[in-house]
Amino acid sequence: MAGIAFLAGMTDAIGLLHLGSFVSFMSGNTTQAAVAIARGQSDHAFLLLGGLMVFIIGNALGIIIAHGAARRTFRVLATVTVLLALASLLTPQGLKVAQFYLIILAMGVINTAVEHIEGLPIGLTYVTGGLSRFGRGLGRMLIGQSHPGWLIQSVPWLGMAVGAVCGALAEIHFSGAAIWMTCSLSAVLAIASFFIPPRLQRRLAHYHAPTRKIPKPSV
Repeated sequence: MAGIAFLAGMTDAIGLLHLGSFVSFMSGNTTQAAVAIARGQSDHAFLLLGGLMVFIIGNALGIIIAHGAARRTFRVLATVTVLLALASLLTPQGLKVAQFYLIILAMGVINTAVEHIEGLPIGLTYVTGGLSRFGRGLGRMLIGQSHPGWLIQSVPWLGMAVGAVCGALAEIHFSGAAIWMTCSLSAVLAIASFFIPPRLQRRLAHYHAPTRKIPKPSV
């Protein structure tokens, strides 16, 4: 999970520096689109709004790809690797919009690699919710309420923060080649995930809501 969050943070930082907009932080892109609309910058607003739609499509695509897979994480990360490789090939200036959307599509797909850890919701490309759950868990601990598992909510944030620093450094020093680095990392994570037993992947990646028995009305 930390490795995937690292990849997401790295890709987002590279996308921000290389393309000028976020590729996984859709809250930021929503705010930027709203500001662009207010300023009358329709082209930029439509670009960002299009990115939001692509992100949604990526999440839906990830669910479709992962459906029924014994090695869910491997299948999702393999798809992300292919999408990032395609984006890396789109180097001409005129293809930056296509490159932007391909990377966003990859970041949408990657969110379906791990959705829950032992029943706890996990965000891979967005950490605001995780930090909120971490803070609430800390508050409950301080007032003496048991809330197991809250510490794990900090893992995606740590992974994404470290990944973002590495991504920024990669973009500063290697420019366009930095996207290939994210593609390579995605491939390494995909290969590593292939060797995770399917049973463990199902336990970590899936959340099955407990079946609730509806009590019979008393006579």
